[in-house]
Amino acid sequence: MTDRVLHKTGPEARPALFLDRDGVVNVDRGYVSRAEDFEWIDGAIRTIATFNARNWWVFLVTNQSGIAFGYYSEDDLAALHNWMTARLADHGAVIDRIYHCPYHADGIVDRFRRDSFDRKPKPGMLLQAMTDFPVIRERSFLIGDKPSDLDAARAAGIEAFLFTGGDLSTFAEWALADMEGGR
Repeated sequence: MTDRVLHKTGPEARPALFLDRDGVVNVDRGYVSRAEDFEWIDGAIRTIATFNARNWWVFLVTNQSGIAFGYYSEDDLAALHNWMTARLADHGAVIDRIYHCPYHADGIVDRFRRDSFDRKPKPGMLLQAMTDFPVIRERSFLIGDKPSDLDAARAAGIEAFLFTGGDLSTFAEWALADMEGGR
């Protein structure tokens, strides 16, 4: 998990938007670890900026087993995430914290070869965000592109929506309306 707060805000409790990375924020090309391989999903930057303007927390929760398999390092991932946050800042958008899980039980890098409570479908990253920040759980939700993302959200006690492509901003607005209508 990333320990740095990318954006410091007040301590008031507020809802959170949890976003998976590959397939939700960026096009999933398999083990994306470099800026030159990164392509934003349509509407991703707008989604983050819109939820920032609503005074929601925005968290990225991402499995990064490429580290466990030796495809890239934690430093490579940190460099990519720093690049991402700089591009977001260019548009007035902020991810409050990025959580990642570098572990995989079948990994080849000894340090990262293990099962982890943080690896989705387990809820560790989401629960850690709710420990680190004052999140209003019942008004929060996750957007993911895999059943494991949705399982992690449900295990953490928040709503979850499966993104299958298109404009993320349009989808996020639909998900928010659906969630609020379901209350």
